[in-house]
Amino acid sequence: MTDQNMNPTELGKEKVSNELKCKGCGAILQYKPGTKNLQCEYCGAENAIADSAETIEEIDYVKFINEKLQSEEKIDIVSVKCTMCGASITLAPNITSDRCPYCASNIVVKGGTTSTILKPKSLVPFNVDRKKASELFNGWIQNLWFAPSDLKKADVGNERLNGVYIPYWTYDTNTDSSYTGERGTYYYVTETYTTTENGQSVTKTRQVRHTRWDYAAGRVQNKFDDVLVIASQSLPVNYTERLEPWNLKTLVPYNDKYLGGFRSESYQIDVTTGLNTAKKKMEPVIHQTIRSNIGGDEQRIHTVNTAYNDITFKHILLPIWISSYRFKDRVFRFMINGQTGEVQGERPYSAMKIIAFILSILAAIALIVYFFSK
Repeated sequence: MTDQNMNPTELGKEKVSNELKCKGCGAILQYKPGTKNLQCEYCGAENAIADSAETIEEIDYVKFINEKLQSEEKIDIVSVKCTMCGASITLAPNITSDRCPYCASNIVVKGGTTSTILKPKSLVPFNVDRKKASELFNGWIQNLWFAPSDLKKADVGNERLNGVYIPYWTYDTNTDSSYTGERGTYYYVTETYTTTENGQSVTKTRQVRHTRWDYAAGRVQNKFDDVLVIASQSLPVNYTERLEPWNLKTLVPYNDKYLGGFRSESYQIDVTTGLNTAKKKMEPVIHQTIRSNIGGDEQRIHTVNTAYNDITFKHILLPIWISSYRFKDRVFRFMINGQTGEVQGERPYSAMKIIAFILSILAAIALIVYFFSK
């Protein structure tokens, strides 16, 4: 097909395809973590990724939902669910089988679903390469408390580590919260009591603390910036939140070249559902501001009504190395922050080591009690 006969979309794909080819040997280039270069794994040649003229913008949430949702740039994806770990895997339209990046199980596309989703606008490129990720995992294994001794033999080869760009939403908003509650103020009352000393009854006094509660009401404002919500259901939230913080100042405009050699996951949590999760993450901060506003020694919060103003969001991709290791017929998943190197994951415990630790503490306490009794 000639360029004249191609539509703009096909021309764009052809251009990207040519840019990903090594000029030296014709192999497909891959992104080199920690740089702005594509690298050939065969001949070592590197091509620079040109800086984008696009800016990373915060999208007005209300306007987007009411006006731009249907016209926003989208991409088609094929999703299939892993029967072993339940993760939702995104595949290229022409792929019929693959290996699950979350548990390494083989996947054959049967009953996969095709859907159209919003295209991400920006991403944080991988900074940690595959070799370093493997070293970080092994270091993490070595330093686990109460781990079975033979767990240190566990090793994850480079071929089992999967670099995946995971979808996230970020939200900005200014909140205005009205509240009712109570302010608790401590006061002290002198009380008389009787005790026995040296076999005789003695009368003494002491200060007893009480709390006086007064009605309180008011309004507080908070400003939230980049409240982060994972948009994938393939990874456990309790572990992904421990991968934080992310330096979102390193976000770059979305470019397919940064995905070379890596996978990317599509979101399963839409922007509206993500906003509801973000609001829950804001609640503790709002409540702390209210407590500070109430003042006193203790606070009780009865009602809170919050207005969320000037809501904006971004759809971004963040880099995570994902893999699993097998230990005594069980599969444990782990993940590594592809920007900072933070490691989190599932791990086994040694019951014998925990029991030995508890017994050693009890023995130490018994020894101290024995010496004091003497």
